[in-house]
Amino acid sequence: MYAEDRPLWQRYERACDFLEDDLDSGYVRVLQEMIAAGWSNPEIGDAVRELLGGWVTLLAEVAGEAERAFGPLGPFTAEEVATVVASCFFGAESLLLLGFDRQILPVRSALRRIGALIRQLEEGGTQARAAVGR
Repeated sequence: MYAEDRPLWQRYERACDFLEDDLDSGYVRVLQEMIAAGWSNPEIGDAVRELLGGWVTLLAEVAGEAERAFGPLGPFTAEEVATVVASCFFGAESLLLLGFDRQILPVRSALRRIGALIRQLEEGGTQARAAVGR
């Protein structure tokens, strides 16, 4: 998905779509349970770190691609951007599994708005980047 020749904001939106699919299939619940099991079982922790680390590495590659295309990522390195994005998704998964809905915490729309911001930055050029302090 991230290797596709599409704007970054479209690839990010697809990641949000995948989150919905993964929630519906039960994958997110199993992943979160494995994360929790990994806190006390080193072998499970190793496997989960490898899985999640691969995703964060992929995100860092995408952030590096964005940096090469659009310039500096503000005060962030590509690895830091990847860490923040991954952490947003991990946290969102936990909150959604706990049953937080739109009226209490707008988790899904908050994630989607990051994609809208990426789109503004990609399509708006200098003016949009100046608006976010770059």
